[in-house]
Amino acid sequence: MAAQRKHLVRDFNHYITCYVCKGYLIKPTTVTECLHTFCKRCIVQHFEDSNDCPKCGIQVHETNPLEMLRLDNTLEEIIFKLVPGLREKEQQQEIEFWRKTKSRENGGDDSPRAKRARMDDEDEEDGDHDHHRSDPQIAICLDCLRNSSQSAENIVKSEFLPNLEKTILFQFPLQGLMKKFIRCSTRVTVGTIKKFLSLKLKLPTSYELDVLCNGEIMGKDHTMEFIYMTRWRLRGESSYPMVLQYRPRIDFG
Repeated sequence: MAAQRKHLVRDFNHYITCYVCKGYLIKPTTVTECLHTFCKRCIVQHFEDSNDCPKCGIQVHETNPLEMLRLDNTLEEIIFKLVPGLREKEQQQEIEFWRKTKSRENGGDDSPRAKRARMDDEDEEDGDHDHHRSDPQIAICLDCLRNSSQSAENIVKSEFLPNLEKTILFQFPLQGLMKKFIRCSTRVTVGTIKKFLSLKLKLPTSYELDVLCNGEIMGKDHTMEFIYMTRWRLRGESSYPMVLQYRPRIDFG
């Protein structure tokens, strides 16, 4: 039986180190235009002064290159598994950073009450309260799809249920959202957007929502990043934010 070849961590350094700081990739972030990966902090700081990739020199975006960055959580897990103690070291540095930051914000207050408040905050941070805040964010416009040739009442009658009582028709929220611009994680799915809309519009349980991009109905498991990359961006839509339309329908199932 052939002996298994052993690999040293340094054999993989070319793939897991940052071109900018030369250290191991921390929060690996990939430029979608050229697929080069850097530490999140390094590439964000670089884009403050330049719109070009620091490795290949390609122009990432004319005005806002931060839009073209995506976190690579899979690579981050691989690096943490390859490099012993790296995860623990980074977590400790992050805790120390936030502890110093809060100490400065509290004016260096070391009273028992202040210490207890800081401990409570740290306990809360250790819990699962992130809600994807560390993910790349995307701005979205949620626009109600209307039929300009028909009144709202006629649309409901002709397309959904002809014998629907007027008392129910008037409760149907066809006016759309008062604030239609939102910002969310790129990992948010269409199913989550539907739940958000149903709550905001106070839809009856008998109604369902279709979410469309460029006139095409999106599947409930599609993420915002997938829609942006495969529908909005690739079809020549350069405007920002991404526009999603929604329309109500009655679920007879």
